[in-house]
Amino acid sequence: MRNFSDRIHSDVLIIGGGPSGICAAIAARKKARLRGFADRDFQVTILERNQRPGVKIGISGGGKCNITHDGAVDELLWKGFIYKPEQRFLRHALYAFSNKDLLELIERQGLRTVVRYDGRVFPGSGCADDVLKAFEKELLNSSIQVLTGERVKRAENRDGFFAVMTETKEFSADVLVVATGGVSYPQTGTRGDGLNIARSFGHRVEKPLPALAPIYLDRVPSQMLVGVSLRNVTLKVTCDGNCVSRTGDLLVTHKGISGPACLSLSRDVAGIQEKDGECRVMIDFFSNYSAEALEKKMQDHAFANGRQLIRRFLQQQDSIPSAFVPLIMRQSGIDQEKKWGNLNKKARRSLEHTLHNFDFGLVKTIPLEAGEVSAGGIVLKEVNPKTMESKKCRNLFLCGELLDYTGEIGGFNLQAAFSTGWLAGWSIH
Repeated sequence: MRNFSDRIHSDVLIIGGGPSGICAAIAARKKARLRGFADRDFQVTILERNQRPGVKIGISGGGKCNITHDGAVDELLWKGFIYKPEQRFLRHALYAFSNKDLLELIERQGLRTVVRYDGRVFPGSGCADDVLKAFEKELLNSSIQVLTGERVKRAENRDGFFAVMTETKEFSADVLVVATGGVSYPQTGTRGDGLNIARSFGHRVEKPLPALAPIYLDRVPSQMLVGVSLRNVTLKVTCDGNCVSRTGDLLVTHKGISGPACLSLSRDVAGIQEKDGECRVMIDFFSNYSAEALEKKMQDHAFANGRQLIRRFLQQQDSIPSAFVPLIMRQSGIDQEKKWGNLNKKARRSLEHTLHNFDFGLVKTIPLEAGEVSAGGIVLKEVNPKTMESKKCRNLFLCGELLDYTGEIGGFNLQAAFSTGWLAGWSIH
């Protein structure tokens, strides 16, 4: 590093040593070497507020680290990102540094990976820290200067160079990369600092909202439901005539619900709640059946099994845990000992409605701090998707979770962070 007066100068300065910042640094070094720069003549520096870079890598996936998702790039885009503008924005980055490129990089450092049945990729050891160690080796081999314990307070553009102030020092750089993450996992240091820096350079920021988060209910579930899993049901959340839904597995928690379907839907629910207020949670136990098909199924069953208890039929359905059966009966207004042969048309219709629209209560909150990632962030239209360079300020690059995209659960968000970071570092002139 070169000293200019009381400043410490780098050719490329990266704020944030998470997945996107690490990849930006490695790519910047690789590009510099290809251009003929010796490492000592081209300084790449990461400023990380924690005492170790990549903390979020180390704790992701419950300490197991879902590194990425298997499959072709196009498959990752449509599986992992629901909204078309996000798919279009990320396409260049995911092709520039794909999941295959990512795995080749870390496997060069001796990390073995495994692909699970659902396409998720994990370290073979099952330990997220092994993934972080592989990146730390790559940083060392790339001669990246990593300065830890340096929280950036502000950054400025001063006549052709960037001035960056931490709590104790001042740095400068020809190129600045902001890769600080969003606002999820505040204990790892992602508290929105990068969004404030982006605003100072004239960028618009969509309000951060929780994503891949549990949903807390206004009335906590009864203890007999806590820990109960529901398989392949449809979670529906309605608010002022609007309805969003997701099909998959659910888990009842002591505060509400979690599980893949809930985590996937939480971003939409947070947005609706922010705009419209009160939201109601419902569960469709027979999402593969239309109203007409379910009615016929029940009519046929009643005709063939008139002496069977209705609750016995419900207990035999794969999508209905036994703990939910008494609640479904009560919500339908049907006695627990009622048999199919004694069920009139009005009661049957009530049961059909409940099975498609089981009322599980009102949304109390979706905790931002409990989300695996955050939605919102820097408006995508203000960033060049082919380079990750700011359209507001030359030589300012923005990447990772602080951009306004959100992936589904399954390794898509980490891959997007790695890819956008790599593209930013590779695009430095």
